[in-house]
Amino acid sequence: MSSTSQHAPPTAPSAPAEPPPPGRSWQGVRALLTRLHFYAGVFVAPFLLVAALTGLVYAFTPQLDQLVYGDQLRVEQTGGQPRPLAEQIAAARTAHPEGTLASVITPPGPDDTTRVVLSVPELGEKQRTVFVDPYTAKVQGALTTWSGSTPLTTWLDDLHRNLHLGETGRLYSEVAASWLWVIAAGGLVLWLGRSRGQRAKSVRGVVLPDRSAQGVRRTRSWHAATGVWLALGLFFLSATGLTWSQYAGERFGQFLDVVKGGAPKLDPRLPGAPPAAADGTGEHAGHGGAGQSAAADPADFEKALAAARKADLDGTVTLTPPADASSAWVVAQSDNVWPVHYDKVAVDTATGEVTSRTRWADYPLTAKLSKLGVQGHMGVLFGLANQIVLALVAIGLILVTVWGYRMWWQRRPTREGRKSALGKPPVRGAWRRLPLPVLVVGVPVTAALGWALPVLGVTLLGFLLVDVTAGLIRRRRRA
Repeated sequence: MSSTSQHAPPTAPSAPAEPPPPGRSWQGVRALLTRLHFYAGVFVAPFLLVAALTGLVYAFTPQLDQLVYGDQLRVEQTGGQPRPLAEQIAAARTAHPEGTLASVITPPGPDDTTRVVLSVPELGEKQRTVFVDPYTAKVQGALTTWSGSTPLTTWLDDLHRNLHLGETGRLYSEVAASWLWVIAAGGLVLWLGRSRGQRAKSVRGVVLPDRSAQGVRRTRSWHAATGVWLALGLFFLSATGLTWSQYAGERFGQFLDVVKGGAPKLDPRLPGAPPAAADGTGEHAGHGGAGQSAAADPADFEKALAAARKADLDGTVTLTPPADASSAWVVAQSDNVWPVHYDKVAVDTATGEVTSRTRWADYPLTAKLSKLGVQGHMGVLFGLANQIVLALVAIGLILVTVWGYRMWWQRRPTREGRKSALGKPPVRGAWRRLPLPVLVVGVPVTAALGWALPVLGVTLLGFLLVDVTAGLIRRRRRA
């Protein structure tokens, strides 16, 4: 009996099914951070690079000032008792009778000159500062200054803050400060996560570059490990830079007002004086040459200084004449090097009494942190050590930025027919993979950050528009 085997007809091979889109998971957070870090790095890094370069130079302005203006800032020879302050002021006014006496700054150290500051109308917001040898009352020169800064320091400060473009130019530095902490935090999270999953599970694998790696992996290793070392410094510079920026600084001021965390204000009125009038005779009257300060007696500077010293205001102080007949003299400590001294007193020179006082010890914590943060940002708070740390952070930021762009170039396609000048950005659509709790919390937090840091919010919207536009263009090309 024969049997025939039945064979099923062959079926055509079916096309492989497309993998389902990845579901929501914490990997979506990493994907979103990667794309945000990429966009912020590409578009914001130029601002960071300029801020780092200009900040690196500005950090050493004390040494540059001594090099350029040493003849004005330093005395020729120390020794003996300083001449009376009234005599020093008289010498300055004899050499420079123009303008009015705005203030006098006593020497910070035994080798420094006394600074007699004149308000000259044609200089606008700037002043003319006359430098006097306190031991001989000899005038050693005069400079056009701004808030006590020399012309060179003023020029470098404007370069760092606004690129000499005025208020509009301040946007550049606020963009840099607004995004610096975001880029640093995002990069830190990405590197720590990558280190746990793909590299040595040790501190060494996180904080030191992998010298055995090649190509883009080697560059990424140096970029990330250096960023870990810089993280605290970058967070500090970002936070302190934002406190006196144009828009975020205004928000910060509003916050201090709400929590009553601002610096205490000195009452400059004499006892029994009427409240400041709205016609310009109040606290700010007389600035620019009008009022009693126009005829301030040099001898009264001596009386105000004696009363301040009696009230334990030692070190360098700034003496400011009264704005009008109902106001007192103001003497303020201006020692910005740790341990700082910022006490202020109002003095009635007719009686030699202190009528009002504010103490650094009474500053709220927020005001102290803000004040100290600014001095640290400027490289003043801890002297040369502060300057060196700032310089190292600036150099590190420059290197990290260059390495970031190098990675972008190294990731470019190199095969024939697919060559490109730069690497492709991370895949779009990462937000669709975010866990729902992250979306629920992340959206209002991002909106709040956008309100508190307006420049960050506006530029983030700009990045989203670029991303959406790029996606639409790709879809049309595929269609």
